[in-house]
Amino acid sequence: MVMEFNTKVNLSGWEIDNPVIPASGTFGYGYEFAEIYDINCLGSFSIKGTTLEPRFGNPTPRIAECERGLINSVGLQNPGVEAVIAHELPMLKKVFNKKVVANVSGFSIEEYAKTCAMLDKEEQVAILEVNISCPNVHNGGMAFGTDAKAAAEVTAAVKEVTKKPVYLKLSPNVTDIVSIAKACEDAGADGISMINTLLGMRIDLRSKKPVVANKMGGFSGPAIFPVAVRMVYQVYEAVKCPIIGMGGISTAEDVIEMMLAGATAIEVGAANLVDPFASRDIVNNLPAVMKKYGITNLSDIIGGAH
Repeated sequence: MVMEFNTKVNLSGWEIDNPVIPASGTFGYGYEFAEIYDINCLGSFSIKGTTLEPRFGNPTPRIAECERGLINSVGLQNPGVEAVIAHELPMLKKVFNKKVVANVSGFSIEEYAKTCAMLDKEEQVAILEVNISCPNVHNGGMAFGTDAKAAAEVTAAVKEVTKKPVYLKLSPNVTDIVSIAKACEDAGADGISMINTLLGMRIDLRSKKPVVANKMGGFSGPAIFPVAVRMVYQVYEAVKCPIIGMGGISTAEDVIEMMLAGATAIEVGAANLVDPFASRDIVNNLPAVMKKYGITNLSDIIGGAH
């Protein structure tokens, strides 16, 4: 008898073939990866962070290597929401026949709402992933995601102008991520994406200056995985909405661990930058890992460690 392994999971009524979703900013708009493998094997993917206006991004150098990870300070470089809708999504449709997660960034509540309202009308978009790790320009540059009240305000403003499920992407650079997740859920969030990058820095010993032009950047990669697992575990205990877990995931075993902590689906970030086949390989390896741990239905293990 051949054992059947069911890898399907459900995010706010959207069923995907498997929980593996390349994370925003590490997979572009998918078509570069489509040149090397059929990306339709993925559950979905999160497109590059989109802002209302085009952004050139931060000065270079933007990347610093670390033990078991990397620091990036790309600065949300993207062509702006109008160009994404007019050019990127139609190009993507030629290589990817599933719906995508649209990642949205903004520097004011009005910007978030406008950008989300535009992407909400796009048939290819299944979920709006609202990145609240951006500096709030009207509040001295503090990230929306570091303050529960600001996080709730963004959530409510986006929910008011959209029909699709809205997932808030949370920053781990906070004292209490649980209260922020709870504030988002109370304001109407359909789900939580977590965690975004930690804040890190490297200094070049020869020049005695920071490696990254912006001095600091987002620290990602396998080194942050235990932090991500801990935060997902804590938030799962406090909210009823689904969680997309991310932070250092690089193997099918990591997927299982993150789902046991409470994630319904996962995102793969830095691993895609190290190995372009990382997400594909995780999908391919899932059935073998499920067999090893006696799992026939992946959705049965969500929150299983609680």
